[in-house]
Amino acid sequence: MTDASEGPVSAGAARWPVLVGVWGIYFSFGVIIASMAPLVAEIRTDIDANNAVIGAILGSWPLAYILCAIPCGMLIDQVGARRMLALATVIMAASALLRCLAETPFQLFLAVALFGAGGPMISVGAPLVIARLYQGKERATAMGLYVTGPYLGGLVALGLTNAVVLPLVGGNWRGVMAVYAGLVLASGLVWLLVSRGRASSLSAAGDSKKFNLGAFTEILAVPAVRLILAMAVGVFFINHGFNNWMPEILRGYGFSAVAAGYWAALPPAIGILGVLVIPRLATPERRLVVMGGLFAAVLVASVLLQFQQSGLLATGLMLQGLARGAMMTVAIMLLMETPGVPEERLGLAGGLFFTSAEIGGVLGPVAFGTLAHWTGSFMVPLLAVTLAAAVMIALLMMLQHRQGR
Repeated sequence: MTDASEGPVSAGAARWPVLVGVWGIYFSFGVIIASMAPLVAEIRTDIDANNAVIGAILGSWPLAYILCAIPCGMLIDQVGARRMLALATVIMAASALLRCLAETPFQLFLAVALFGAGGPMISVGAPLVIARLYQGKERATAMGLYVTGPYLGGLVALGLTNAVVLPLVGGNWRGVMAVYAGLVLASGLVWLLVSRGRASSLSAAGDSKKFNLGAFTEILAVPAVRLILAMAVGVFFINHGFNNWMPEILRGYGFSAVAAGYWAALPPAIGILGVLVIPRLATPERRLVVMGGLFAAVLVASVLLQFQQSGLLATGLMLQGLARGAMMTVAIMLLMETPGVPEERLGLAGGLFFTSAEIGGVLGPVAFGTLAHWTGSFMVPLLAVTLAAAVMIALLMMLQHRQGR
């Protein structure tokens, strides 16, 4: 049983160190996700691979994520968020360390894929921690704060990998992976320390009925849920495609490796502002309108990024960054507050969300790499983003019509 003083409405100060701990894990999560993007050229040469192969490697962890997300969503309702988040950091660090040892594309594929077993533990566990400890406006604020973690982590990885970390390890990309593995383990230790005071509220609820495959039907029977899951596929297609290939897109425009890293850090920098501000603006009555604006921003960004002029590129990068973090946050809020999704199924609902979304997470980097390999440029991948944004706007209109707004 959970003590009443540790329930979701508790205003105890112990909640905020826990939020910091979640943020730290999500920060290291973002670092590992973005860690290979600035190093694509070095990795490609070292393991003798082309862009299509690199795209498959970058898409391997979302593929593993798809297989693990629903089991993790079900398991977290049984064992609790605290232990699952700690285990996630161990798995992520192991993935980074194994990349240091990979000598062939297949070995690197497997090392990166391992990350997909730890990812859903964070993606499902972090919103569940917030849902357990916060309610109402405080919940939206807390979600906006912790989601800045992966975007700041991505900013650090993109901006500092080539400029700072790579020179410190003697120009060896494998050394960069080892450094980032240590960062992940450190975030796990911090989490265990700061979450001790809330252990009971972050433990399993002890309701064996939660581990019930029939719950899938209960959630998926809601039409709005199916539309949100379809939009999630598009959101992750765009986010993962840009996250993994933006430095290479910019290098194709003539930027140096260091300059491309700095410019590619612009979207996550702007994304931090987006996830802090936009979720608070996305109140229930305005949420669909806000989401429509985010999808429109991505569509415009995908067009602007096809031009090499600095002003247009900067505008496109800022629009893309503003939208990409907030899209996921608002989509999760839509799902968790959809009528018909019960409170005790939030873990499973989160698993379904990220399982569906990571289909796009696989398709994004793979499609970008394959299309760039076939066509010799990133023009067609950018056009694919334009098409995906248009489809998401159409899905949102269907959701709005169904909800009568």
